[in-house]
Amino acid sequence: MLRRPDPARLITAIGRFASRERDGRDERTAAWLGAALGVSFTVAFVTGLISHFMQHPPGWAVWPSRPVGLYRLTQGAHVIGGLATIPLLLAKLWTVYPRLWQWPPVRSAGHALERALVFPLVGGALFQLVTGLFNIAYFYPFPFFFTTAHYWTAYIVYGALVVHVANEWAKVRGLRPGHGSADARPTGPSRRGFLATVAGACGLVGLTTVGETFTPLGGLALLSPRRPGVGPQRLPVNKTAAAAGVRPDPAWRLAVTGDVARELSLSLADLRAMPQHAARLPIACVEGWSAAGTWAGVRLRDVLHAAGVHAGARVRVESLEAGGRYRASEVDPPHWRDELTLLALDLNGEPLSPDHGYPCRLIAPDRPGVLQTKWIARLVVHGS
Repeated sequence: MLRRPDPARLITAIGRFASRERDGRDERTAAWLGAALGVSFTVAFVTGLISHFMQHPPGWAVWPSRPVGLYRLTQGAHVIGGLATIPLLLAKLWTVYPRLWQWPPVRSAGHALERALVFPLVGGALFQLVTGLFNIAYFYPFPFFFTTAHYWTAYIVYGALVVHVANEWAKVRGLRPGHGSADARPTGPSRRGFLATVAGACGLVGLTTVGETFTPLGGLALLSPRRPGVGPQRLPVNKTAAAAGVRPDPAWRLAVTGDVARELSLSLADLRAMPQHAARLPIACVEGWSAAGTWAGVRLRDVLHAAGVHAGARVRVESLEAGGRYRASEVDPPHWRDELTLLALDLNGEPLSPDHGYPCRLIAPDRPGVLQTKWIARLVVHGS
């Protein structure tokens, strides 16, 4: 006569089978992966905050214009590091999933809380990586605004990570080869081989992505949505003039208005008659790619000084683009007073192409690409 299976014994047997030493699912492996994830998530969290506060600065924050390539570095690290974290996260989940089969599933109120905190950590981490991939690919199948959701979820994930690390720290410190559970015993080459494979996968992802911002490796940037040197005037673009609904206007003039001593209305010829300056500056986008070009034009501060602008004023740069979240941007004093901040008229020795903002665009050091406003129509001064 067949005996009715005992669910508790069945789940325990499955858990023991899933956590066999030879497949690399021991607690020391999980601890190493967890430590690597902690470092990776910390880098992503810090660089993500930098990106967010540069694009949406709070009233108390004024971002510096130097070093020139700071945003290029931090956002490149955020995206490239985030992509390289995917194999690491999958390996960690594969290593620890047998714990889902623990019986009884809840041993105490504290254990129940501990297990409940895993869900926002795992679910939030997967959400961040998946939606981040969609953003890099310019694919938005979800109804919410990516930047806002990504920002607030980061606090949930990192908070859950801190709690999880604090809870697991004592357990990890107590692990010694040959002591504790069977999972704590060393696995020899199996563990080393598994960790080496994970590290290799992370390195491969990084190698095939880093070229999107590190030009010498541009030929290897297989996972990048944009490559250095590919685009109008040898520089990539995210939004073309056609996509923005902007057409060249022979009667175009730049208006300088607001809290100024003298309002200005400048034609393209007027701007070209002013002292011209050149600067080698990158376009660095939130998707992680960046590329440098040689820009030439009028210093923004020269135009504002001609209008009699106070040194502490802020400037709203408005585009000919009719809509879009970033059709205008704010320029704080550290940026508009910087000699490298230009109203660019030329790129790489040629007049701006329509896709790069003809007749005039903003280019400034240490500034996200979405804030380098193209097709400028007006400079509105306020807060002087």
